[in-house]
Amino acid sequence: MVGATIIAADGTIVGDGWHRQAGTPHAEIHAIANAGRQTRGATLVCTLEPCSHHGRTGPCADAIIAAGISRVVVAVEDPNPQVAGQGVARLRAHGIEVLCDVERAAASGLNAAFFMTMRQGRPWVIAKAGVSADGRVAAGPRVRTAITSSASTRRAQRLRAEVDAVAVGIDTVLVDDPVLTVREVFRVRPLTRVVLDRRLRTPASAGLLSTLDTGPVIIMTTAQALDANDDAARCLTAAGASLVATDGSVGEALRALTARGLLSVLVEGGPTVHAAFAEAGMIDEVQVFVAQDVFLPDGLPSGPLTGMTLAGLEQLEVEPIGNDVLVRGYVHRPH
Repeated sequence: MVGATIIAADGTIVGDGWHRQAGTPHAEIHAIANAGRQTRGATLVCTLEPCSHHGRTGPCADAIIAAGISRVVVAVEDPNPQVAGQGVARLRAHGIEVLCDVERAAASGLNAAFFMTMRQGRPWVIAKAGVSADGRVAAGPRVRTAITSSASTRRAQRLRAEVDAVAVGIDTVLVDDPVLTVREVFRVRPLTRVVLDRRLRTPASAGLLSTLDTGPVIIMTTAQALDANDDAARCLTAAGASLVATDGSVGEALRALTARGLLSVLVEGGPTVHAAFAEAGMIDEVQVFVAQDVFLPDGLPSGPLTGMTLAGLEQLEVEPIGNDVLVRGYVHRPH
């Protein structure tokens, strides 16, 4: 997610551009085209270092040089090994003044998923939950419970629309039978749904598998479970699920998703899955919707998420959502 602006010597904005889709012209190219002949001697401001290599598009650094731009302001260096400072170096080698790390934190947050994948080889993980005022996620074990308001549900749908994949544990599938689609909010690309199911208990009749037109379903399991449940595996495959065998760890599951081009994952639960991600140190961002008017003193505890919130997240934000409150913050700040 990259934006670029071109500013003339008198401070007038003469060109704007943004990267619209992978494989299409980058933000700098759109901004240069928008500015036309006014690029000579101008300043280009961009949220990510201009690329210097030939990928699905040509190098932006060369286009900037050809446009006669005299100064470039870069928010953050591109961690992609194919760039990683080479774009800045190329611009400077052609006499262009380059200023780096302007609004670095904001730019890093914008591309947290891309940065995490480039630097650690796994997706950015957002853990999300809806909890009662007293920190419960359900009225009891294996009890489907509506807790938060319709306003919170809509915000959660918007969050689904912004990520590459949404993941739940097998208990959530067995209790709630969710479809995990995006509703009431526009989404351009199919949404990948992931079930973490080490013992391969997902039924072939699961609602997820009736909505394959909205996106693929991946069931993360183990080789042992596949061997022990051959008939179930065949039924799930026939129903359209993709079965992926891992060692059962959170890290291996995330690396398998990265291999499929998925850069961000929304983990919706339940508490056991959240605990596994927390113990593995692989929750990066927390979003908890807290119902102010619902109390479930005998209900199922929310697990680690409210503890993380109370322990203090970085860049903590609290926002009213209808009758609820959204508490969000970073466990691992984008950088």
